[in-house]
Formats: sequence, C-alpha cells, structure tokens
Amino acid sequence: MLSQRNGMILIAMLASLSLGADTSLPRSSPEQQGISSEAIVEFLETADRSIDQLHSFMLVRHGHVVAEAWWAPYDAAAPHVLFSLSKSFTSTAVGLAVAEGRFSIYDPVLKFFPEDAPAEPSANLRSMRVVDLLRMNTGQQSEPALWRGTMENNQESWEKRFLSHPVPFKPGTHFLYNSAASYMLSAIVQKVTGQTMLDYLRSRLFDPLGFDDPKWLASPRGVTNGGFGLLARTEEIARFGQLYLNKGRFGSRQILSEEWVKSATSLQTSNGSNPESDWDQGYGYQFWRCRHNAYRGDGAFGQYCIILPEHEAVVVMTGGLANMQAPLNLVWAKLLPAMKSAALPENDQALRRLRERSRSLVVRLPEGKEQSARAKEIAEKTYHFSENDQGVQKLTFDATSNPPKLIVVTKDGEFTTQVGVGRWIHQEQSFTNGVEKLAGVPEKPKIAAAGAWKSDDEFTLKLVATETPFASTMQFKFEGNRVTINSAWNVGFGPTAQRPLVGEVRMPPADKPGR
Repeated sequence: MLSQRNGMILIAMLASLSLGADTSLPRSSPEQQGISSEAIVEFLETADRSIDQLHSFMLVRHGHVVAEAWWAPYDAAAPHVLFSLSKSFTSTAVGLAVAEGRFSIYDPVLKFFPEDAPAEPSANLRSMRVVDLLRMNTGQQSEPALWRGTMENNQESWEKRFLSHPVPFKPGTHFLYNSAASYMLSAIVQKVTGQTMLDYLRSRLFDPLGFDDPKWLASPRGVTNGGFGLLARTEEIARFGQLYLNKGRFGSRQILSEEWVKSATSLQTSNGSNPESDWDQGYGYQFWRCRHNAYRGDGAFGQYCIILPEHEAVVVMTGGLANMQAPLNLVWAKLLPAMKSAALPENDQALRRLRERSRSLVVRLPEGKEQSARAKEIAEKTYHFSENDQGVQKLTFDATSNPPKLIVVTKDGEFTTQVGVGRWIHQEQSFTNGVEKLAGVPEKPKIAAAGAWKSDDEFTLKLVATETPFASTMQFKFEGNRVTINSAWNVGFGPTAQRPLVGEVRMPPADKPGR
C-alpha cells in the first residue's frame, strides 16, 4: 500500500503528465476581455518613448492573452534571464515539497545541514526556520557573500558560508532582502528530494506549464541557484502568473495548493511605509506585495510577473532598466484604469493599430549617419592594444563592407561582429565586450549589434545580449593611427563604465641606413 507521502508524489506526477501538450494561453481581442486596444497602444507608446530598454510585454486578462510585444532584437522565442523573479519559482518548489510531506516551513534550517553547521551555533541561528528564509527575515544584518569569486572557482560549500554568517537579530524580526536565503531554500529542496530544484520542478511545474527546456544557474557543487539565474520566455512567465491568479490551478489541474498560493502572496513581512513605492508594500514568501492589492515576482533591471487578482489580470515585462519603478507606475496609470468588468464593443481600427505598433517596436538604435568619409582609410588599419582587463589584443573595423564588420582578437580567439546600420543583426558568434563576466549571464551569451557614425571619425556600436538585461554602448574615436574606445553597460551590480582602451597601428621598422 502506498504511504500518504508517496501517494501524493504519484498523484502530482500523474497530474502533470495528463495535463496535455498544448499549454499555450488562448488569444483574444482586448475588447472581448474588457480593456480597450487604445489604452494598450497608449501604454506601449508611452513606454517606448519614456523607458529605454524595455524588452517584452504581455497582458493576460481572464486567462486570454490580449496584447503581446517584443522590442527588436528581442523576440518571443528567446528566453530571458529572470534574476530575482527566479525566487518566486523557488517559493513554488518549497510549496510543492511541503504539500508532499517532505518538510515543514517551521523546521529549523540547521536540521538539514548538520555537516555545515558551526561547532557552536548561536541561539539566533538555532532558531532560524525555513519560514524565515521564505520571508526574508533570517535575522542577518548583511547578505552572506555566497558567490564571492566566479561561479567556476568558488568551490567552498555555500551552505557553510551561509550558516557561518552572523545572525545578530532574532529571526522573524528584521527584513533583509537576501538572495542567499533563496539559495538555502533550493539546497533544502535538493536535500530532501535527492534532485536539484530545477529537476524537481520539471515534472511538477515546468512541464505542466509548457516550459521549453528551462535552464537555471547552479553553484559549483550543482545546487540550483534559487535566488536568480532562471531563464524563461515571456509567455512562460505569463503562464506562471496565471497559475497563481487561478490559485494554483492551470487548465483543469490543481498543480499547487490554494493554501500555499494564499500564504505565499499575502503580507508576511512589513518592509516600509512609502505609499508611492511598490517596494514598501510588504513581502510574502519570495513574492512582493504591490499597490492596488496586487502582488508580483520581479528581478533586477526589470523582469516582472504582476498579478492583479481583483482585475483577473497578469502583466509580464522584461527589460534592462535602471529605474524599476517606472514600468510599474505606467501599468497603474495606463492599464489599470482601462480594465472594465464587462466586454467592450469591438474596435477593429484600434486593434489593427495595436497589432501594427506591437510589431514595430525596436530597442533604441545608435543615432548618426550611415557612411563616413574615412571608412576606407580606417578599414585598412589594424589596431593593437597593450594588455588590458577586457582581453582585447587587436581590432579591425571594416566599415566598407555591407554590413560593416568589427573583427576583434582576444585571448579567447578571433570574433567577427556584423554591425547593423539602422537595424539589429543577430550574431552566430561575436565579440561580447565582457558580458559573460556579469552575474547571471549564460555561458555563451547571444549578441545582436547595431551602429552609426556620430561623425566621420566617431562610430557608436551597441551590443545587446539578447537573453539578458545587458547592453553595451561602445564609442570608437579614430585619430590618425590611434583608436580610443570608451564603453559602458546600461545597468550592472557595480560600476557600469569600463576602462578606456587605446589601440595603435604598429608601424613596420624603418630600414637601416645603407640597405
């Protein structure tokens, strides 16, 4: 006879297998779902005008996708790094494991890691429980630096690092947003299930929701990161939001318990009092509370899954933004007032305009002219660089070819980047300008490039890592036999400007007298 725990596991697996292959959300005109196409057009045009580096947008109302848009070079097929929006998926894994009887949220954290515990744990550490990890009130004053060093060479146990970090406050009394706490939740799921959290979620969440081969960064010891690093497509995020909007149900199946959805998305921890800030409305179990009685998962630089229960809506956005409040303000100002309780009369003209506008969106291109009087002269030169932290050794810029080609030699090899003038060009292999060194970026980032001549001797190149929030703007200044390169990333967890690079043409040695 099956034990209760094993029976629950079997039921969960059978439910996921029987959900069916087609998990795409149905499409509808906005008007059928009580929102005007004109309001969505106004949202998109305002966002395009006032917010640089928005990558995608999807609006779901009453379970139907009523609007979807991508800013080229981003598209529906490409996954996007989610950063801390990943935490909401970690919360879901915990909810599933708790429902299967694997552990309780009131279990002590030390229970799971006796081999990594300090010899004499403090009283506060002993009292830290799983629920404190979920609510971001572990009692720590600063975040444990689990990922100090690169993901590749950081071999020390991250669990041990977390447990050795001071806990000056009583757990449950002090809010500290803490990606290390999310990692520990993932480590607990792996401890009790024998699977990485990514693998654990495949049959229970990702397959039922129709995720296409999800990927998630892991620690050097193979523990799913938990706090960030999941890659997902825009509609996949929308399906996840719809699961929560439907109180754990997707299609005809109850995937996640209604009780967990309610607890995870309710106010569990107070964290501020500013009525104008969506970061001061409280925190649940790895979900943020929002204004207007909404809640969300979100990630650094602008990945959002916003659930509005009172309006039966889900709003998904991805981006690479320095100001993460701006898109939320726009949702509240433009979309929320337009959501009506009943269907509206169809408006074919407005719907056609919405679809045309959605197809025409483009991430801002470098401004300037297409040609330079110096293009041929510059194309004939190869610039050499002294040793630098970006690893650039030499460079050739052939602006006479169509499209222009930037050829860069680094310590890792030679890379040719085709540069779109007035358009984006996706690359098979490209110079990345170091984006792969940034946290949360896939090992081999995909790049799109565009550029323009600011003047005859100045060229602007923009490189976009199309699965991430990151874009690099590089300014090339050509003066005689020298090129100076200044570059900066749009966003980052530290300084975004890189050190200037200076390259020079190496002249052949002059012949000796008498030759």
